[in-house]
Amino acid sequence: MIVCIAEKPSVARDIARIIGATSSRNGYMEGNGYQVTWTFGHLCELKMPEDYTPLWKRWALGSLPMIPQRFGIRLKDDDGVKKQFAIIEQLMSQADSIVNCGDAGQEGELIQRWVMQKAQATCPVSRLWISSMTDEAIREGFQNLKDQHSYDSLYMAGLSRAIGDWLLGINATRLYSIKYGTVGHPLSIGRVQTPTLALIVNRQKEIDNFKPEPYWVLATRYRDTLFTAVKGKFSNREEGEKSFEEIKDKPFTVTDVQKKKGTEQPPMLYDLTSLQVDCNHKYGYSAEMTLNLIQELYEKKLTTYPRVDTQYLPDDVYPKCPAIMNGLFQTSLGGQRPYADLVKTLGGKPLKKTKRVFDSSKVTDHHAIIPTGVLPQYLSDAAQHVYDLVARRFIAAFYPDCKFSTTTVLGRVGDVDFKVSGKEILDPGFRVVFPSRQAKAQQSAAPTSQPADDEGKQEEERTLPTFEKGESGPHEPTLTEKWTTPPKYYTEATLLRAMETAGKFVDDESLRAALKENGIGRPSTRAAIIETLFKRHYIRKERKNLIATPTGMELIAMIKEDLLKSCELTGIWEKKLRLIERGDYQPSQFIDELKEQITAIVQQVLADNSNRRVTITTDEDLKKKPAKAAASKSRKKKAAPPPPPAPVPVPPVGDDLVGQVCPLCGKGHIIKGKTAYGCSEWKNGCSFRKPF
Repeated sequence: MIVCIAEKPSVARDIARIIGATSSRNGYMEGNGYQVTWTFGHLCELKMPEDYTPLWKRWALGSLPMIPQRFGIRLKDDDGVKKQFAIIEQLMSQADSIVNCGDAGQEGELIQRWVMQKAQATCPVSRLWISSMTDEAIREGFQNLKDQHSYDSLYMAGLSRAIGDWLLGINATRLYSIKYGTVGHPLSIGRVQTPTLALIVNRQKEIDNFKPEPYWVLATRYRDTLFTAVKGKFSNREEGEKSFEEIKDKPFTVTDVQKKKGTEQPPMLYDLTSLQVDCNHKYGYSAEMTLNLIQELYEKKLTTYPRVDTQYLPDDVYPKCPAIMNGLFQTSLGGQRPYADLVKTLGGKPLKKTKRVFDSSKVTDHHAIIPTGVLPQYLSDAAQHVYDLVARRFIAAFYPDCKFSTTTVLGRVGDVDFKVSGKEILDPGFRVVFPSRQAKAQQSAAPTSQPADDEGKQEEERTLPTFEKGESGPHEPTLTEKWTTPPKYYTEATLLRAMETAGKFVDDESLRAALKENGIGRPSTRAAIIETLFKRHYIRKERKNLIATPTGMELIAMIKEDLLKSCELTGIWEKKLRLIERGDYQPSQFIDELKEQITAIVQQVLADNSNRRVTITTDEDLKKKPAKAAASKSRKKKAAPPPPPAPVPVPPVGDDLVGQVCPLCGKGHIIKGKTAYGCSEWKNGCSFRKPF
């Protein structure tokens, strides 16, 4: 008998149906020479400290560091887990061979290997390696089973990661909880969660310490189009006024008109992080909610494996794409067929194949998330939203580029250069696949009088009037006072991106490369890490903003070992774990180095003779407005520029009014200088000043 073991009952049922194991038994399916059983994710885990010695059950500084001579595994303390494992153990004891049908990845390999080790299975083991749960994918997978030993290095990398997280998490959590926490409120420390918390805390400190500074922007309106000075912003008023004076009585002359055609490529296919980011931006879904929804779609065979970190497809998926398109053509959501016309446009000719989509060299365990072509039924609104994003990304990948024309007009007044740019959509191309995006493009194609934002990052998609080089005429200059703004708080979307691109926070090039590929944590665990920070009361949410609580702020301040709270630690790990996967680095060396590091951290903290304690944030504290946050906002409010004075009647410009008492402050006199008409006291605080 061949025993197949899957990670979930739903996956096991699909596999059993395909291979003919159609008879239901207690805890497994049977038939056609197969017995198909399942786990519930992790049935086993690494032993806890008290499993090695009773002395480690009590939390005491004298027990640290806790480093077992040999790590072991145990069943989770759950009645359902124990019952299912007993069934698995019985089946494996009588099996002729086993097929590991766990998720095709490092974690899936670890889950099933631990179960087989705990069951003391001794028969040959094969590996099913598939990226989707369609009937075709399962059949192909069983026709191409691999020898489990081909994945030994993958398992060793997963085992090394688990042991490393145990050593760091168990020891550091006990160390900081005993030293700086309070009874009943442990301070959780982890290789991924602590650097992630540090990102939030450091951003919050930047915001709290930010001091707004004024700057001045020189612009002028010519033919109802706002041109901005090329020099940009002035750091002091005097410089701006000097330039303003130079241009106020001189004509505006168009010095150059540049037209350039360009193209915009379709967005890349989704990996898990980019899907979580879009769902947070568009629908406000948390990272965990998005992961649960895309996992549901995967188990319903509607989309491919979700826990991926690549945005590419292997070349062998290309022949399957027409069938997927046909499924999308027939898809009905909410009584409508949203993709029929989009797919129909692509019909009649082969789908285009580009390296931006198909590149086998950039695909390892799994490929990008795409639809399978199976028709969706009975989806919740939230699941429909996620499915729609995945479907449209896939369709757009085969559409032509968006074509546009960029017009840049340069002008000059005296010695001051000005510039304005406009972007006109000539052929929307793939943009028709995204209705909201296309509508936005059409809306923004109308002329606008609004300038770009302070940083010049606003996408200028507007059509400009026709300008001719050499034309000249009157204009209306303005000198506008603005204030610098602080960095923005992290949202779940921006935090996920920061975790994904954590390499930019690391100086070492080799570590940056490791983080560029892996970031902080893995795509499948980042949502859980953010949820852990919430559950530990290290962070809270205000609208979409992630705010560090006093506990989170003080914990990061308390940790003196920079490596514990830096992205560099994860970079070191990911680099070594990748080498272990390739067989170029010994797991024993990885663990030995980590043991030395843990010992050094314990010694450093024990040497601290202070009696400091971290403030504990409770559920009640989270329900009310934290004092620290209120104080922070108060500081920002005080630092912000004063509100403008109430409007007062402004006498018309005229030489006969010069010298009269200012109607606003009553102290100074009205003057008519070279740059402005206003009060002689305006530099000392009076706001009566009107450029003319």
